Order: sequence, then C-alpha cells, then structure tokens
Amino acid sequence: MIGRQTRPAQRAARIALQLAGAALLAACSASLLPPPAPARARFSLDGPAPAAGPQAAAAGAPVLVVALPRAAPGYDSRGMLYLRRPHELQAFAFHEWVAPPAQMLAPLLVRALQDSGRFRAVLLAPTAAVADWQLETQILRLHQDFTQQPSQVRLTLRAVLVDSASRQTLAWREFDVAVAATGDDPVSGAQAAQRATHSVMAELAAFCAEVRPGPAPARPP
Repeated sequence: MIGRQTRPAQRAARIALQLAGAALLAACSASLLPPPAPARARFSLDGPAPAAGPQAAAAGAPVLVVALPRAAPGYDSRGMLYLRRPHELQAFAFHEWVAPPAQMLAPLLVRALQDSGRFRAVLLAPTAAVADWQLETQILRLHQDFTQQPSQVRLTLRAVLVDSASRQTLAWREFDVAVAATGDDPVSGAQAAQRATHSVMAELAAFCAEVRPGPAPARPP
C-alpha cells in the first residue's frame, strides 16, 4: 500500500528532474551560440539638394541623353570602400551603399544637368528619343582615405560628351574632388561622399554648359 502511494510521487519527481535538465541544457546551448550579427547600415549618395533651383533652357538648346554610368573594377559593388594603406582597398563590414555608386549616380546626373538650363531635355538611357548629345561617365575612385588625418573621401569621375549623330567626342574631363570627413568612421565618410557628389555634379554641369557643338561632319556622297 505504501509502495503504491509513492510511485506517482516518484514519477513526478523524475519528470521534474527531466524538465529541469532540459531547461539547463537549453540555457547552456543558448549561451554558447554566437550573438546575431548587427544589421547593415545603408547609405545613399543623394544628400540634401542644393539651394539653387532649376534654370530654364534657352530656345534651341540641345537634347542630352545620359548613358548609364560605369565604374572601374573594385568600385562596382555596394561596398563602402576605404584605405588604411596606399592602394589597398577594403570594405566596411556593416556599412554599405543602398545600390552600387554608379547606379545611384544616374538620376543625380540627370537632375543636375536638367537644372543647369543648358539642355532642352535630359534623358536617361536607354530611350527611343532622338538626342543631340550623349554623356558617358565612369567612376574611377570613391573611397574614404584614412591615410589622411582627418580622413577624407575622394571621388574621381571621368565624363565624355559625344555628338550623337557623328559619334565624335565634343569634350572630356576628369573631375577629382576630395572632401574632409568630420570623423574617422563610415557614417562621416558617407556624409562626405554626399558632399563630394554634389560638388562633382556642379562642376560637371558647368563643364557641359561651356561645350559648344563643332562643325557638322561632311555627309557621305
């Protein structure tokens, strides 16, 4: 009689012991797991817009098509790059661009050139519209340089303006801008990259405004 009364108690004790062991094992396993990686912070090159508004184009102004920008090898990803030693590019682990810089640059080029008032219309390729000129660009550099103190962001952009009908080069230039960062961290670098981008856009718009079409090429007989 006494043995029958103790069996349920023994069973309950074993179950409680098993549950406690399982809880302890789960706690130990959780403590051994690595902590989750922090979420990636993403940044854009499109910072605050300049205060000056768009200008109206003159009558007879050319139509410009902006080809999709390209990037030199190493600069064609979303990685935010930096230098700690000359010529050795590295990418931040938890900070990146929302898109490859060349892709982000395309709408900024269109807006800057349209606002310059130099062109009747500025279109982004591919387009079926007939244009007078075409602008081709390539990012040669975009990185934060920690070999300088304070660190600075360097942006180098090559631009080539082409006559759409003749495919002759009207003008070309390389724009090289270095902007000091307010701190030695990727967030300050992203802000400096935004300022560098706006500076290059302003220089590029002024450059395109200075170009005048050359004489029309001779037509074949």
